[in-house]
Amino acid sequence: MGIMEVSGRLSDALNRREAISLAAVSWAPIEGDEPFEPAPGLRSVDPYDLIVVLGGVDSRPPLDEKQREAHKLHKVEYDVALDCPPFRVIGTVHLFPGTEPARLLDRQTELFIPITDAITFIEGQRVGDESEVALVNRSYLKSVEQIDRRTFEPVKRLPGRPLGGTSYGER
Repeated sequence: MGIMEVSGRLSDALNRREAISLAAVSWAPIEGDEPFEPAPGLRSVDPYDLIVVLGGVDSRPPLDEKQREAHKLHKVEYDVALDCPPFRVIGTVHLFPGTEPARLLDRQTELFIPITDAITFIEGQRVGDESEVALVNRSYLKSVEQIDRRTFEPVKRLPGRPLGGTSYGER
């Protein structure tokens, strides 16, 4: 746990794949059986070493009018469960139309993907508070599952058969 010294958006800084300066760093075993202790010698981190980064409201800089317009691009929301052992992140991913959540496993230019309204678990135990955004390192993703956010169960396929044509999932 610590403060990343970045300018601009946290996701942009992580996706640059350069070492990031840290301040006020403390750490504890991932199992959570010991309290956090200061780690004064830890002054930077390589984004490749991070699995999930939890960011709150204060991790986003204010947007000017031009940036607000750029964010109005239409994206489709999917409720997903992402497995990146030892973490499981449940939340909403925003993808361009025609992109299925399973495509998050494909190699792409972005190293981290933002999951909004995220709930993060480690081996069944909830980590931290309900974070506004969890940035998940694609390198560690093992599975992506579209879920029903109310029940956390996988989305059930509708009965019936396709009307024709070939969908991406059938290739």
